Amino acid sequence: MKQLWLTAKLDIGESLRARWFHIYTLVFGGIVALLFLFGLTESRVLGFIGLSRLLVTYIQLTMAILPIFVLITTVRSVAGDREAGVFEYLLSLPVSLGAWFWGKILGRYVVIFAPVFAAMLGAVLWALVVGIEVPWGMFGYYTALLAAMAACFLGIGMLISAVARGTDVAQGAAFFVWLTLLLFLDLILLGVMIQGRVAPEVAVTIALANPLQVFRTAALALFDPQLIVLGPSAYVILDLFGVTGFKIFALVYPAVLGLVAATLGYHLFRRGDLP
Repeated sequence: MKQLWLTAKLDIGESLRARWFHIYTLVFGGIVALLFLFGLTESRVLGFIGLSRLLVTYIQLTMAILPIFVLITTVRSVAGDREAGVFEYLLSLPVSLGAWFWGKILGRYVVIFAPVFAAMLGAVLWALVVGIEVPWGMFGYYTALLAAMAACFLGIGMLISAVARGTDVAQGAAFFVWLTLLLFLDLILLGVMIQGRVAPEVAVTIALANPLQVFRTAALALFDPQLIVLGPSAYVILDLFGVTGFKIFALVYPAVLGLVAATLGYHLFRRGDLP
């Protein structure tokens, strides 16, 4: 356990000095600042006004930016250390492979989640200062949703990093995964499958295997509990899960998917040719 925490601390320290982390923090902090600057808290959409409106917009933007940031930076972790010859030194130190691998995951999770949460927290603190009502329920659920999203794509990124033999290959695979998930947003898959006379329940189930679709639908469910914007697909989703059930599913499924991917990546990493 001590080795795990030391590895996590080392990874956090390296990430804080990295240029990508500064850009990453600036992006999410800048998003919140711009949303306040453009007066988004004073607009009204579907009955949402004030900080609720800002959080709705922030979560939508984050779902497009966070996955690719997490994937691209994470896949360089194992693959980059392999290219740099770090494993040769690792094998000579009293650090187990498990402590090193999971320590890097823990450290990287703290680094990728902290700026996203700090930006939301900063928005809440500013809202309290200027007297804007804070929707604590929405803030808590969105925080949990972002935590699940970060865990999901961190696990996928570590799996890709453990499989790929080079940094270039790892980055290319990460971009391909993100692009594939992005292409199947908005239940695009449904049109093709329904034309092929596939049962709607099967089509929706396959579409919801996409974690990005789960995140987007869960975000919509907060201000549109009936999911009217999804059309007929909403009936299938609500019949399968219900509103509360789907909100829980949106937190559990991505987190489990990320854990499974990270575990598989660890076993492949442990059994592979490290040097």
